Amino acid sequence: MSETEFDQIPEAALNWVRKGKKAALATVVETWGSAPRPAGSQLAISADAEIAGSVSGGCVEGAVVAEALEAIEDGRPRILEFGVSDEEAFAVGLACGGTIRVMVEPVAVGQGPSEALLADLVAARASRRQVVYAVNTVSWERYLVSAGSLGDLHDAVEAALVSDRSGFSGDWFLGVHNPPLRLAIVGAVHIAQALVPMARIAGYDVAVIDPREAFASDARFPGTTLFTDWPDAGLDAFGLDARTAVVTLTHDPKLDDPAIRAALRSEVFYLGCLGSTRTHAKRVVRLQEDGYGEDAIARIHAPIGADIGAKSPAEIAISILAEITERLRRPETRPQVRQKAFA
Repeated sequence: MSETEFDQIPEAALNWVRKGKKAALATVVETWGSAPRPAGSQLAISADAEIAGSVSGGCVEGAVVAEALEAIEDGRPRILEFGVSDEEAFAVGLACGGTIRVMVEPVAVGQGPSEALLADLVAARASRRQVVYAVNTVSWERYLVSAGSLGDLHDAVEAALVSDRSGFSGDWFLGVHNPPLRLAIVGAVHIAQALVPMARIAGYDVAVIDPREAFASDARFPGTTLFTDWPDAGLDAFGLDARTAVVTLTHDPKLDDPAIRAALRSEVFYLGCLGSTRTHAKRVVRLQEDGYGEDAIARIHAPIGADIGAKSPAEIAISILAEITERLRRPETRPQVRQKAFA
């Protein structure tokens, strides 16, 4: 499984089932604070002991696979609890030991989810629909739900989707399946060449947009989605939503400004723009002249990137990805003007 497919765990399980193989899904449902994999992380296991995904840093995988093979045979889902010693935790890079709970479900067997339900989940993920896989761990009834459904669980489902966090609500485990994160990079420049592979490793679907075909070439960005349209048209073709970040790197107003305006009209969770403090001040004036207010302009992170003293293209790319991550995981953060000179 390639690095761009590492999160395709339900898809792997469904693929095995459709090929006539038995399979199981293991899902982290509770963890200790320093766990390497958060609640909702999954591991797919085939009856041939093939695996895709991960539920830990390696300390419990073997035991989970063994239990999954038994679940495939007896058709009974189960909740496993592992106490991890300090020594085991240290071996997989944790600060301390603790407890991890893993739900194991045989697919299309016994009390496990049906092939049809798993297919619906995979279809929802493919169409970028927000859904929650809700499992009652006492009765083993299951639903695939979106915000506003499941009656008494309405508020819990809504909160899980907004926070992007899986977890329990009473006897129900709510496994969040938000659309994959995406990153649109405007400007096929040297910083973009470093940022693209970093963002992929972090789980983003990445596209590079630049009408200058000499820059936006397969040779410079192998295996990358490229748009050689004008930036606003490229962003429209890529599609912008609340799971998307936009970065502009050309610091050329005729290229960056159409992209910035398109991003400000959307719900993107992050908009960062390359340029010095002086460059951004001029950008603000242009946006104000176009009628953009203070709240809209405040959405722009500029000068771009976390203030880590970055100099080289790769270091600047690291700072950009760090700031995107902070904006995603700490949505209360807001950009501040900082003395940086990525001109």
